[in-house]
Order: sequence, then C-alpha cells, then structure tokens
Amino acid sequence: MKTKLYCFLVIFCSMTMISFAQSKEEKAVAAQVELLRKAMVDADKATLEKLVDAKLTYGHSGGKIEDKATFVDNIVSGHSDFLSIELSDQTIVVSGNTAIVRHNLAAATNDNGKPGNVHLHVLLVWAKEGSQWKLLARQAVKQPVANQ
Repeated sequence: MKTKLYCFLVIFCSMTMISFAQSKEEKAVAAQVELLRKAMVDADKATLEKLVDAKLTYGHSGGKIEDKATFVDNIVSGHSDFLSIELSDQTIVVSGNTAIVRHNLAAATNDNGKPGNVHLHVLLVWAKEGSQWKLLARQAVKQPVANQ
C-alpha cells in the first residue's frame, strides 16, 4: 500500500511541476497555437484573420511561400484543406514580445479534392501586439520517412 501511495505522490508532483513550469506567456502562445490548429481544420476565416499578422510569411515544406491573404484564402477556399491536424512534441520559448514554437504536425488533407497525409516539423514565430499574440512566420519541413 505504501508503495502505491509513494508512486501516486511522485506522479502527482511531477505532473504538477510540469504544469507550473509553463509561464503565463507560454500558456497564452499555446492557446493561440491551438486556436490556429482548429481554425485551419474548420476553415474559419474570421479566426484566421485575427490570429495572423498582416506581415505573415508562411513557408510550406515544398518551398511555396504565402502572405496573409494567400494563406487565409487557400485555407478558406479548400485549396489547402485540412481534415484533421494533430500536433506533438511542442516546445515554446518566449523572449520579450517574440515566441518561437516548434512542433510536429500530422494531418489528413484533401487539397483540391485530392486526399493525402502530411508529416511535418514546423517552426512558428509569434509576435505580441498589445496583449494579443499573432502569427508572424511559419516554416515547415517534411519529416524523414522511417526505414521499414
């Protein structure tokens, strides 16, 4: 019984320390990343417009670069259609009014009616304007395919 209680306390304390380790600003950026993920899946133009900086530079893994208008239009029109997006291994570093986010992205897509799946390493740069974090830059690279 004591062993189970000890294990529970160790796990509980570890989880508590992890949740406290993230600063208020890191939590705010994480919330913006989640809003962006959801807005991309939902093709929510209004939310995308609010989250993205006017000077956005959005780099795709194939080398294509988009500005804010093109990025939003491609999502809303279905040209870049995300059916689902899952993010993992996310890290957030805040330095003043800039935040750098890295994560892995796995998505099911239906770009221009063509089904597909993507696995990317993504770098996001967020800039704080007033009290709002906005996406300023994004760059993705394809994840290497594991040898089978």
